[in-house]
Amino acid sequence: MLHVAEAARVSVATVSALINGTATVSPELSQRIEQAIRDIGYKRNAIARSLKMGTTRTIGLTVPHITNPFFTDVVSVIQQAFDRAGYAVMLCCTDEDLNTQDDQIRLLLDRMVDGLIVARVGDGTILKRIVDDANVPVVLLDRICDGVDTDAVVLDNQRAVFDAITYLIHLGHRRIGYITGTSDISPMHDRMAGYREALQAAGLPVAEELVRSGNFHEIDGYNAAMQLLSLHDRPSAIFSANNPMVIGTMKAIRDIGLSCPEDVSIACFDDFPWSDVFVPQLTTVAQPVQAIGEQAANLLLDRLAGNRDAPPRKLVLKGRLMIRNSCRPLGAVAQSVSCVERFSG
Repeated sequence: MLHVAEAARVSVATVSALINGTATVSPELSQRIEQAIRDIGYKRNAIARSLKMGTTRTIGLTVPHITNPFFTDVVSVIQQAFDRAGYAVMLCCTDEDLNTQDDQIRLLLDRMVDGLIVARVGDGTILKRIVDDANVPVVLLDRICDGVDTDAVVLDNQRAVFDAITYLIHLGHRRIGYITGTSDISPMHDRMAGYREALQAAGLPVAEELVRSGNFHEIDGYNAAMQLLSLHDRPSAIFSANNPMVIGTMKAIRDIGLSCPEDVSIACFDDFPWSDVFVPQLTTVAQPVQAIGEQAANLLLDRLAGNRDAPPRKLVLKGRLMIRNSCRPLGAVAQSVSCVERFSG
């Protein structure tokens, strides 16, 4: 900055004011300083500035699956929000591995990030210890964690699945298969609760043979669907708890020689760009991705702005059932008033 100041014939304080935005600099002086910066090739030393200012203007973000369209879209929204606020985002993908998550969070803290947004994996025991020891604000994304006293943005997963299963029941389906993910994270627990609640509200039994567990990936959906479709009394409808697993489910239907929705109706959690390009177009539960990403960013930015002592905030958003044509009515329902009309108002 001394060299820039000499070249622009101004004080070092004036150069610093322009670069750091700490004071107003006249247009004439700004032009001279910017020209001197170009001539000299000056670049700020981000590491030195961080040590001096006590902030890196960087936040850490961990997600379990970067290939899952839901997390891809949320990451994009968060990235844009922090870019507008003048922060960089360091992204880590845990691939649902607890040890990887803990290592990555420690790495982000070692890099002196100013805050964290975490879509956690595992039971949260180690995460709680890390968060308690970290001197930075943390926002939990999509998945809450018992005992971790911090801000969170989640979906009302139980209600969303309740509505989807109730829709299938109103279509006349009584044997509804359910493909879930790992049960140690809150969304899967709540979605399963919504499945059971909808069946019980309709007076239907919860048949454990109709529930299959996967690990969120396409191959898990394929294997689980093959098991369900191989039952002597196979389900007339299958609900998948996320979108990669529904792709595997559709492949299983094809490979076993069946068709959707003629032989089996399909619905899934999470809408994604090609849901309405599938043949048939998929009925899905859509999450408000834009709102989830923006709210998570806003919560963290509020903490970074100095609001550190306010009580933790938990924002619960609502999903939306997107009715398309991958589910068909059965029996008498097919002859009566369209269930689609009843659900869409």
